[in-house]
Amino acid sequence: MAQALRPNTAGSLFATDGKVRPLQDTLMAVTLVLGLVSFITSFFHGLHLLTSWTGLLGIFTGAYGQWVSETTRERTGLILGLGAAGVGFMLGMAHGGLFGGLIG
Repeated sequence: MAQALRPNTAGSLFATDGKVRPLQDTLMAVTLVLGLVSFITSFFHGLHLLTSWTGLLGIFTGAYGQWVSETTRERTGLILGLGAAGVGFMLGMAHGGLFGGLIG
Protein backbone atom coordinates (compact mmCIF):
# COMPACT_ATOMS: atom_id res chain seq x y z
CA MET A 1 0.00 0.00 0.00
CA ALA A 2 3.06 2.27 0.03
CA GLN A 3 2.57 3.18 -3.61
CA ALA A 4 -0.71 4.91 -2.70
CA LEU A 5 1.24 7.45 -0.64
CA ARG A 6 3.61 8.51 -3.43
CA PRO A 7 2.38 11.15 -5.88
CA ASN A 8 2.21 10.07 -9.50
CA THR A 9 4.43 12.54 -11.36
CA ALA A 10 5.23 10.28 -14.29
CA GLY A 11 2.16 11.34 -16.26
CA SER A 12 2.50 15.07 -15.67
CA LEU A 13 3.85 17.33 -18.42
CA PHE A 14 5.77 19.37 -15.89
CA ALA A 15 7.08 16.39 -13.96
CA THR A 16 10.46 16.62 -12.37
CA ASP A 17 12.59 14.08 -10.63
CA GLY A 18 12.86 16.24 -7.51
CA LYS A 19 16.46 17.36 -8.08
CA VAL A 20 17.51 20.98 -8.09
CA ARG A 21 19.09 22.12 -11.35
CA PRO A 22 19.92 25.84 -11.15
CA LEU A 23 21.80 26.00 -14.48
CA GLN A 24 18.95 24.47 -16.47
CA ASP A 25 16.32 26.57 -14.70
CA THR A 26 18.32 29.74 -15.31
CA LEU A 27 18.80 28.93 -18.99
CA MET A 28 15.08 28.23 -19.33
CA ALA A 29 14.12 31.52 -17.67
CA VAL A 30 16.63 33.55 -19.71
CA THR A 31 15.48 31.91 -22.95
CA LEU A 32 11.83 32.62 -22.14
CA VAL A 33 12.54 36.28 -21.29
CA LEU A 34 14.71 36.86 -24.37
CA GLY A 35 12.17 35.12 -26.59
CA LEU A 36 9.31 37.15 -25.15
CA VAL A 37 11.19 40.44 -25.56
CA SER A 38 12.21 39.54 -29.10
CA PHE A 39 8.70 38.48 -30.08
CA ILE A 40 6.98 41.55 -28.61
CA THR A 41 9.46 44.06 -30.02
CA SER A 42 9.21 42.45 -33.47
CA PHE A 43 5.83 44.16 -33.89
CA PHE A 44 7.56 47.56 -33.88
CA HIS A 45 9.53 48.23 -37.06
CA GLY A 46 11.93 50.70 -35.46
CA LEU A 47 13.08 48.29 -32.77
CA HIS A 48 14.71 45.84 -35.17
CA LEU A 49 18.12 46.11 -33.47
CA LEU A 50 16.71 45.06 -30.10
CA THR A 51 14.53 42.43 -31.75
CA SER A 52 17.27 40.78 -33.75
CA TRP A 53 19.90 40.78 -30.98
CA THR A 54 17.57 39.44 -28.27
CA GLY A 55 16.32 36.83 -30.73
CA LEU A 56 19.86 35.73 -31.56
CA LEU A 57 20.85 35.52 -27.90
CA GLY A 58 17.63 33.66 -27.12
CA ILE A 59 18.39 31.12 -29.84
CA PHE A 60 21.90 30.52 -28.48
CA THR A 61 20.84 30.22 -24.84
CA GLY A 62 17.91 28.00 -25.80
CA ALA A 63 20.10 25.72 -27.90
CA TYR A 64 22.59 25.29 -25.07
CA GLY A 65 19.73 24.78 -22.64
CA GLN A 66 18.31 22.02 -24.82
CA TRP A 67 21.71 20.38 -24.85
CA VAL A 68 22.00 20.26 -21.05
CA SER A 69 18.31 19.87 -20.11
CA GLU A 70 17.16 16.71 -18.40
CA THR A 71 13.42 17.01 -17.72
CA THR A 72 10.32 17.62 -19.79
CA ARG A 73 9.53 20.76 -17.80
CA GLU A 74 12.83 22.34 -18.83
CA ARG A 75 12.48 21.31 -22.46
CA THR A 76 8.92 22.66 -22.67
CA GLY A 77 9.97 26.12 -21.48
CA LEU A 78 13.02 26.09 -23.72
CA ILE A 79 11.02 25.19 -26.82
CA LEU A 80 8.53 27.99 -26.14
CA GLY A 81 11.37 30.48 -25.68
CA LEU A 82 13.22 29.20 -28.74
CA GLY A 83 10.14 29.54 -30.91
CA ALA A 84 9.47 33.10 -29.79
CA ALA A 85 13.15 34.03 -30.16
CA GLY A 86 13.28 32.49 -33.62
CA VAL A 87 10.21 34.37 -34.85
CA GLY A 88 11.50 37.61 -33.34
CA PHE A 89 14.95 37.11 -34.83
CA MET A 90 13.61 36.47 -38.32
CA LEU A 91 11.29 39.48 -38.21
CA GLY A 92 14.10 41.63 -36.83
CA MET A 93 16.34 40.53 -39.68
CA ALA A 94 13.59 41.32 -42.18
CA HIS A 95 13.13 44.81 -40.73
CA GLY A 96 16.78 45.81 -40.81
CA GLY A 97 19.02 43.16 -39.31
CA LEU A 98 21.58 43.04 -36.55
CA PHE A 99 23.32 46.26 -37.52
CA GLY A 100 20.52 48.00 -39.44
CA GLY A 101 22.44 50.60 -41.39
CA LEU A 102 25.03 51.25 -38.70
CA ILE A 103 27.62 49.43 -40.79
CA GLY A 104 27.79 50.01 -44.53
